[in-house]
Amino acid sequence: MSLDAAFSIARSGLAATQRALAQASQNIANAGTEGYTRKTVSNVSADYAGQPLGVRSAEARREVDLALLAERDGRGAAAAAASARESLLAGIEAVQGRPEDATSLGNALGSLREAFTTLRANPADPELARAALNAAQSVANRMQDAGQAIQTARQQAQDGIVTEVGRANDALRQIAELTRLISANRGAGRTTADLEDKRDLAISTLSETLPVRPLRQPDGGLVLMGRNGLTLPLPSAGEDILATDAAVAGPSSYYGTGGSLPGVRIGPLDVTRRILGGRLGEYVALRDQVLPRMQAEIDVSAVELAGRLDAQGLRLFTDASGNIPDRTLGYVGGGYAGFAQAIRVNSAVENNPAALRNGTHVVVAVTGGPSAFTPNPAGGPAGFVTLLDRVLDHSLGSTAADGNPWPGFPSAGLGPDGSLTSAIANARNLEDYATQLVRVHTQARAEATTAKDNATSMQQGIAARISKQSGVDSDAEMAAMVQLQNAYAANARVMSTAQAMWDALMGAVR
Repeated sequence: MSLDAAFSIARSGLAATQRALAQASQNIANAGTEGYTRKTVSNVSADYAGQPLGVRSAEARREVDLALLAERDGRGAAAAAASARESLLAGIEAVQGRPEDATSLGNALGSLREAFTTLRANPADPELARAALNAAQSVANRMQDAGQAIQTARQQAQDGIVTEVGRANDALRQIAELTRLISANRGAGRTTADLEDKRDLAISTLSETLPVRPLRQPDGGLVLMGRNGLTLPLPSAGEDILATDAAVAGPSSYYGTGGSLPGVRIGPLDVTRRILGGRLGEYVALRDQVLPRMQAEIDVSAVELAGRLDAQGLRLFTDASGNIPDRTLGYVGGGYAGFAQAIRVNSAVENNPAALRNGTHVVVAVTGGPSAFTPNPAGGPAGFVTLLDRVLDHSLGSTAADGNPWPGFPSAGLGPDGSLTSAIANARNLEDYATQLVRVHTQARAEATTAKDNATSMQQGIAARISKQSGVDSDAEMAAMVQLQNAYAANARVMSTAQAMWDALMGAVR
């Protein structure tokens, strides 16, 4: 081997070692950087015609399992969605309480029944009438609060859609810019490892809003596939891919034909129904399905309460105008939407608590329905109990009259557009329906909490596997640097020995 060849080989060894040292130093410096993955530099021996020419360093390579990254992002999307659902439903639960709470709607109706029972024992006592009136007001307050809590959550879901669309557009612009740089660097033969780390982090952020599956191209390009066949194009500079509008989500508002709530669009195409998972998909489901159904259930309880009392001769609950929805026309046709927020104690009864004993209007007997009733006249007997018996036995019971059961509580055709179905079935009376309502709503929050905890736990487990495979172990990097320093010293000795031989040769020539 010639001295020139020895010099060349030693120099290539020094250069390769320097690059490996620089990469190890970069790994250690970025050990705590979010999204950074450990990089390695491999060396390839070079030769020509059987003669060694030294080593060549390849581009830095990421130690990454793309399948694990995709699984992590999927679990992150599930955790983000469940967390959004839990947060909104927890606000409703805080107002409604749980079935066993003394302040729950079911228990408020139980207190109303007890107040009527006590009043029946002494119908002429004005204090007992006032106590029953207060119990009725408590029921109305509970329904108003629950209805308002649901509408607040629904508005939060609508606002969340607007926020998440903005976040998705920001992430898409970042992914598009990084993809452009990756493609350019690959075309120029430069390393793209750090840029790919940043792009993977941006994809993970996007997946929390809208789950995507990245299809990586050999030239560094990228195709983002959402669920349900949705493809997200990469935007040009400053472009928004997704669009929506701000709106007010009222009790009667809905998304769809004839509705006032906006969808999510890609260009002119409405993709709302194709958005599944992540916070964006969860907010859409909450706004359009979960919360309208919960609103419908509390509206049904309010309408049935007011209607069943009215059917027996006591218009105790009305809206501010003194009206109640028509129970014979169903949820949409009868104007149920938002009645729970509007319900109040009838001002005529507030001004005359004796109406709780006497009744407010004549009832004409209906086949299969309540029997006839005539209110107690103003000068009638103070011990009048006919109305109180009708309230206790029928309004708050399971029959409209002896032998005539009430029709079942509406469970289909619910929601502002009549497309929703309730999970509450076979309730025996108003108290039972209210108890089931609170239980179903509480269970929905509990299921969201469980889903969040499970998804978060699995995400953390996958993140630990990724960290073990792709994360930086500072101790291991320091040990590698010691080995590299020894290799550097060995190459340096080769060069110094070759230099000494060259000097000796030149001295002999002189």
